[in-house]
Amino acid sequence: MRNMGRVGVAALALALAACSGRVVPPRSPAPAARPAPIRPSTSQPLPPKPLTPKPAPATPPSTATDNAFAAGWVAGPPVDSLPIDEAQAARALVAFRLSCPSLVRRTDATGLTRGSDWQPACTAAGAAGSGDAIGFFRRNFEAIQIGDGRAFATGYYEPEIKGSRTRQPGYETPIYARPTDLIDVDLGLFSDALKGKRVRGRVKGTMLIPYDDRTAIEQGSLNSRAPILAWAADPIELFFLQIQGSGRLRLPDGGIIRLGYDSQNGRDYTGIGALLRDRGLLAPGQASMQGIMGWLRDHPQEGVAIMRENKSYVFFREIDGPPQGALGYAVTGRVSAAVDPKFVPLGAPVFLSLDRTEASGLWVAQDTGGAIRGANRFDTFWGAGDAARTIAGGMSGRGTAFLLVPTGTLARLGAGGSSNGRATPQR
Repeated sequence: MRNMGRVGVAALALALAACSGRVVPPRSPAPAARPAPIRPSTSQPLPPKPLTPKPAPATPPSTATDNAFAAGWVAGPPVDSLPIDEAQAARALVAFRLSCPSLVRRTDATGLTRGSDWQPACTAAGAAGSGDAIGFFRRNFEAIQIGDGRAFATGYYEPEIKGSRTRQPGYETPIYARPTDLIDVDLGLFSDALKGKRVRGRVKGTMLIPYDDRTAIEQGSLNSRAPILAWAADPIELFFLQIQGSGRLRLPDGGIIRLGYDSQNGRDYTGIGALLRDRGLLAPGQASMQGIMGWLRDHPQEGVAIMRENKSYVFFREIDGPPQGALGYAVTGRVSAAVDPKFVPLGAPVFLSLDRTEASGLWVAQDTGGAIRGANRFDTFWGAGDAARTIAGGMSGRGTAFLLVPTGTLARLGAGGSSNGRATPQR
């Protein structure tokens, strides 16, 4: 959703993030209808012990693990052995069908699949009925474990904060649109060695220099360089809305403005939860979004300084309709997940077996996040509302992850292994 673009709020003591710097999606047509998000229960019992990952493939010490192909893979369990329920599968089928146009045309950065590999499954998805969703996944996919398969999942949601179209008493913190002088640079256009790398900044004379950081922006450095979309009532709530990457403003008259991620200042993201933890400022049990917000309110001056240590700053645009993920399609609560696209193809289904009941099951990779990096790292999206806020704010699940790839992928790659000469990345 970063475009909700974010980011996860759980395990904020570890990262507090996941969504800063989400990939800005291309404009896309209105998404197809999808089922309403299901509000997860917070009282469900813990599940059985997560599925045990298979032994990780041996990889030479010198092998870089910058994508799934290099990290190595082994065949996962048969899809029909995974504990998938019908309602879960029906929601995942809708999300997968929505993502198919991008799956078949994008270059898969994982090195595991080609766009054409996904076409049979996408064609089958178009004909599959919701009542046969489990059968669809069993017939068209096989499970693959990336690296050691050890998964870590946090959560993010769509927050709602108080705001006003105009500045007035009680609404004093500006919410900025993208600045007119913010420049995006694709470094790959200048050197093949820099493909996939981008920077943001602004022009000063004949130089491209780093863009203003959070402190400068909050102290008024933008002046007329960035339109002001609205004014927030609470700077702490706005800070967390930036971490999530999108959200809603509740206006004084009860109206709603929906904000989506538009860009970011190019500065590195720093999770303040980790800073508070490392400095011993959080008591045991306080390492959640709610606990961190409480600390910031109890220590207003120190809180401002801590927040400004995160130099990253997010800019918004006003949007119609639901929040969008990195593919440019709507993300859905309890279905969409943010991933590192070097390890999970965007649009692909993933099965998570975790020590948290709420987050175990089928997810579809539809988003990315600045703090979501590496194999088997996921940020699960929970929608909007108090229940979503509570679950996302405390989500920190560990267990095993299996990527679902089109049937036949493993045969083409080989029974299992790494990138040391036994297979060729898919192009």
